[in-house]
Amino acid sequence: MRVANSAGRQWMFPIAAAVCFSAAGAQVQAQTFPVKPVRYVIPFPGGSGNDIVGRLIMERLTRMWGQQVVVDNRAGASGTIGAAFVAKSAPDGYTLLHCNIAPNAISLSMIKNVPYQHSDFAPITRIGMPPNVIVVHPSTPFKTIKDLVANAKANPGKLSYASGTVGTSPHLTMEWLKLRLKIDIVHVPYKNAAQGTTDVIAGQLPINITNLPFLVAPVQAGRLRALGVASANRVPQLPDVPTMNESGVPGFEVNSWYGVCAPAGTPTALLDRLNADIHKVMQIPEVEKRLTELGMPPAPTTRDEFDKFMRAQIDQWAQVIRDAKIPKI
Repeated sequence: MRVANSAGRQWMFPIAAAVCFSAAGAQVQAQTFPVKPVRYVIPFPGGSGNDIVGRLIMERLTRMWGQQVVVDNRAGASGTIGAAFVAKSAPDGYTLLHCNIAPNAISLSMIKNVPYQHSDFAPITRIGMPPNVIVVHPSTPFKTIKDLVANAKANPGKLSYASGTVGTSPHLTMEWLKLRLKIDIVHVPYKNAAQGTTDVIAGQLPINITNLPFLVAPVQAGRLRALGVASANRVPQLPDVPTMNESGVPGFEVNSWYGVCAPAGTPTALLDRLNADIHKVMQIPEVEKRLTELGMPPAPTTRDEFDKFMRAQIDQWAQVIRDAKIPKI
């Protein structure tokens, strides 16, 4: 027995040493990271709410690290093109994803043969949770959500709304509202949220729904009229706009969300370093102020909290897609 135990210990020593060296190497890598530019993939076009927020965070990380964080806008297919690119990238911290409710939750049930799963990503932290807002052109007679709903029920299929690409959170938010209230409003998808909002501002369509950061300026300027915000409480940017709950749709809360993810397999020590550094950026007074102005105060999480949050979102939107019988794309 002593001989066997001795032999076992002899085999275990190299294994234990290898594990220690590996852990030590990962720790050193995390401490020295980054030693070259980092690619930050935003799976939406320039000028979108995701782009504005992502660039704000990455510009500050560039200063902190002394290495350039290169923003790479890889838009298309509800964000799945950019997400798929990151999922297949090396798990070394040098390619990160601006993860979002569309590609990282909705698309997993909405898109046929989506080329990745949640397990292909390592969630790092949530950044914020901007609510979606329903707005109309000022020439419409709608002053409240109840006005809009009454008209839709009296004229099924006559009204139309603009949103970004099929499968984004604004699209699913309105489809969920239609399901809840049993109304028929025609969806007119656009290549991106900016185009849909521009056409509603121009009066070509009556209704628009998108994330709050993208609508604050046109609403405050009077180019759009906000009817309802899908958050638990009113937002300071639009204090006179009621929540959906106040508008007669109890429990209707839809916050989009932005965060940062890495490819699965990225070393834990490096993920912890990224989480800590991004949290530091969100605590910078000017960054916190700007995020709040955009309608999404910082909402940082631990890595585990963000992972659980994302999994819950995947389940929630899969249920909405089933209940509303929304066809896959």
